[in-house]
Formats: sequence, structure tokens, C-alpha cells
Amino acid sequence: MGRSAETRNVMQELLLYCASAALSCLVLFVGLRQLDPNRDATKKALQHKKEIAKRLGRPLIQTNPYEDVIACDVINPDHIDVEFDTIGGLESIKQALYELVILPLRRPELFAHGKLLSPQKGVLLYGPPGTGKTMLAKAIAKESGAVFINVRVSNLMSKWFGDAQKLVAAVFSLAYKLQPAIIFIDEVDSFLGQRRTTDHEAMANMKTEFMSLWDGFTTDQNARVMVLAATNRPSELDEAILRRLPQAFEIGIPDHSERVKILKVILKGERVEANINYDYISSMCEGFTGSDLFELCKQAAYFPLRDLLHDEKDGKKSSVPRALFQSDLENALLTSKKTKAARSDFRFGSQSPSFTRHTEDDDDQAQLSFSEIQKLLSRIEKRIVGLNY
Repeated sequence: MGRSAETRNVMQELLLYCASAALSCLVLFVGLRQLDPNRDATKKALQHKKEIAKRLGRPLIQTNPYEDVIACDVINPDHIDVEFDTIGGLESIKQALYELVILPLRRPELFAHGKLLSPQKGVLLYGPPGTGKTMLAKAIAKESGAVFINVRVSNLMSKWFGDAQKLVAAVFSLAYKLQPAIIFIDEVDSFLGQRRTTDHEAMANMKTEFMSLWDGFTTDQNARVMVLAATNRPSELDEAILRRLPQAFEIGIPDHSERVKILKVILKGERVEANINYDYISSMCEGFTGSDLFELCKQAAYFPLRDLLHDEKDGKKSSVPRALFQSDLENALLTSKKTKAARSDFRFGSQSPSFTRHTEDDDDQAQLSFSEIQKLLSRIEKRIVGLNY
């Protein structure tokens, strides 16, 4: 009996000890979670992952904190409203982009036979500002159904040593997890420009990391990840970057026929009169880019609104503005040309306030010199007359 009682007491003490230890661990675990300074941030990160998965229409994937930062710039292709049909002109370039970029992303089985048909590792779009490079990039993502990762240099910078390289690596690892994916870099010359000895160490390390990962991912034949870059200054890109962008397309100033197509695309779905002469308007817009034509149409759209407000002041009620006339486009074109001329004079003109003051001083000096010459001539004339007499 004595031994059984002792055994029972030992078991009770052991159970109490285990229970107290478990309770202590639970209290410690809960306390540490409550005291964790990153608790709210972790909650927000998890919620953000769920939102991104819902936005992309894909299941929740396992990501690290660096990939969560890059995920903020991920765009679902279904949410992009730009297609090839909404871009006027550039027919040959759109056809080439469809064959080289969109088909490998949509139908990878066609490009799995041999090395010659391997997908493009990178595509460069270059040309003057406002010619539609960014719109083409969005249309490629829309047509291919690929996730669009808009890389911003500000998101890759960090005050912590080594974080920039980890963020660059997260761009490619996240793209690999979300493939098919397009990594888009706008104004790529500001990020991957020519390497110089004066470059900061962090920026140089970012460039090196980006290029090494770029080559590493493109060697995988099954990875549907492509880098798409746009720039206004292709000459300032590093040679190693140009080697990784074998396909380059110049998006230049549209010609007459392309301007007609752009105008029709812009005014499609708007209330316009039926007899607008697009050829005539296009001939007056020599040198205009697609962005310039869009701004021109926006300016012209204000004329019907002004007429509506004027009629309301006169007591005439109208529910909607009138249709857009060709005269509105012509008036907007005159205003646009005057604005461009004034801007050109301001930037490159020969007159400035200081220059004007110098000109006035020079005029006064010239007037004084002219009067002195007149006095001198009159004296010479008097002497000649005196000698004759």
C-alpha cells in the first residue's frame, strides 16, 4: 500500500509538473506573440498576399518578405484595358511582337522543339516620348495573358546593406512563381545604363545581380518569363544589357496614314460629326506623336462643353454637349501650335529679360555714338566751307 501511494504521489507530481510546464510554454508563446514588434506587419503581409491572390485570380503562393514588396507592382492582365486594336498604326511592329513575344507566352509547346525556337530573353522598345512604348507593353501583357510586373527602381532601393540584391532576386523569383510573366522596366536607361567608375557601389551591385539572374532564368527552357524594356535613350544603355535585349523595335513618329488611324482610334466611341476629314486633320498634325494627338482631341472636346455652358447662361437648357465638330479640332490645333511655339521660344529663344536689358543699353550706346559722328561730320563740313572761302 505504501509503495502504491508513493507511486500515485509521484505520478500526480509529474502530471502537475507537465501541466505547469505546458501552461508556462503557452503563456510564454502568447506573450512573445503579443510583444512581437512585427506582429501587425505580419498580419498585413498575409492579408496583402490574399488580396494579391484574389486580384490575380490565382491561389495563394508562398512568398518571402522581399517578394511581397515586389508583389505590390504586379498587375493582372485581365485588369489592363489596352489591346493592339486600341493602338493606332504600328501594324508591322505589332505583328512582329505577336510572333516573337506573345506566341511563346501563350503557346510554349510550339517553341519547345530545338534551341532556335527558344523564347526571346528580352525585347527593347525605343523611340521619342509619347509614341506609345508603354501602351505597347501593356497591350503585350493583355494579349499574352501574362502577369505584368512593373519594376520601379524606388522599390528596389533599401537602406539596409544587401537588401537591394535580395529585392532584385525577388523580381525574378516572383515572376517564376507567377509565370507566364513579363518584367517591364520603363526608362531602363536610368536603371541599367552604362556602368561607370563613379557609380555607387549599391547601384553597381544591383545591375550585376539583375544581369546574372536574367541570364540564369532565361536558360530554363520551360520558364515563361520575359524582360520588356522601354527607353528614350538607347545609346546610354550598357552593352551587356543590349546583348540581353536581342530584339529591339524603334517606335518612331507616326506618318500621315498612321496619324489618321490614331485619330480614328482616339475618337472611336465619342460623339463626333460624321463628316470629319481625318486626312486633312492629319496633314495639319505633321510631327505629332500619338500622345500629342490624344491631347489635341482632349482640347477639342472642351469646345462643345463651353458651348453648353454658354447656352445655359443664355437660358437654354441642354442635357449633353453637342457632337465634336471638325472646326473644334482645327481650333484646338491652332491653340496647340501657339503653345508649342511659345514653349519653344521660352526654351530656345534668343530673347530673355537680361538679353533685353543689354539690347536697350546697346541701343542707347549706339544712339550716343551716332550723335557724336554727326557732330564730327558737322565740324568737318564747317572747316571745308571755311577753307573754300
